[in-house]
This record gives sequence, structure tokens and C-alpha cells, in this order.
Amino acid sequence: MRLLRHHVLSRAWLSFLVLGLAFFVFGACTLNLGMLLVGNLKLLGEHGWQAVVEGGLRQFGELVATGYVGIAAYVVLKACEQRCVEWLTDER
Repeated sequence: MRLLRHHVLSRAWLSFLVLGLAFFVFGACTLNLGMLLVGNLKLLGEHGWQAVVEGGLRQFGELVATGYVGIAAYVVLKACEQRCVEWLTDER
């Protein structure tokens, strides 16, 4: 967080670039994530141990990890958004 605050949020132009990058990362991480999670849980529920052996549990873990990456990207997006709004509305 210190790196973000010191290097990115102190420069408005860099905040804008990171905002765009975080937006795309968040979008990529969350696109159809809910549907994939539901499908994975359905697979695990219907096929049980066989689905676990075939990688269903690993896939579930990867989907959860992707969700957390999406959350982190969203937090960065909101921090950069706030900095850009402050920069654009500064009356100096």
C-alpha cells in the first residue's frame, strides 16, 4: 500500500494509467466468475470425489483466488479514481 500511495497516487497521470489497468484487471477477473463458481460447485456436488480427483477442487481454489485478485484490483481502482477526481476538481 505504501508503494501505491508514494509512487502512484502522488502523480495524477500515473494514477490515471493505473486506474485504467486496474479497471481491465477487475473486469477480466470478474467476467462470468459467478457463473463459473456455480458451475464448479454443481460439478463437485453431482460427481463428488471423482470431480475432486479430476481437478474440480483445484479449479474451485483458482476461481476463489481470481475473485480475490479482482477485489484487490477494485480497491486499487477506487483509490486511483479518488485521486483522479481530486485532481480534476482542484480549483487551483
